[in-house]
Amino acid sequence: MFTLVSLFAGAFLAATILPFSSEVMLATALHSGEHQKWLLVLIATMGNTLGAVVNWWLGLYLLHWSDHKWFPFSSRQLNQASNWFQKYGIFSLLLAWVPVIGDPLTFAAGVLRVRFIIFLPLVFFGKGLRYILIGWIF
Repeated sequence: MFTLVSLFAGAFLAATILPFSSEVMLATALHSGEHQKWLLVLIATMGNTLGAVVNWWLGLYLLHWSDHKWFPFSSRQLNQASNWFQKYGIFSLLLAWVPVIGDPLTFAAGVLRVRFIIFLPLVFFGKGLRYILIGWIF
């Protein structure tokens, strides 16, 4: 049970403000053989998606705090994510798993008021594919 909770928490934190590698945690859990692959992939996907939902919510409601030092994204990251998002549209959310750009991208989706019913499946699918690939490799 500790492995599952740790994996969920690590995947969640990796999708929010912490520079953390949930892929390493998943690979380690897969290598241990303690749980079935599908369960570990699902837990990591759910945790990472929930972290992206937090970013979306922050974008929806907390952009006015962006000039503070504690704010999780730099103005450069936000501009880059917004430009990417505007160039490629909502389907760019399939790339929410990409390091550096993914977290600000989910934040930008909140700022741009992407409907949650559209946001959630795109982010879940993109993040899930990444973890499925990791599960397949290990």
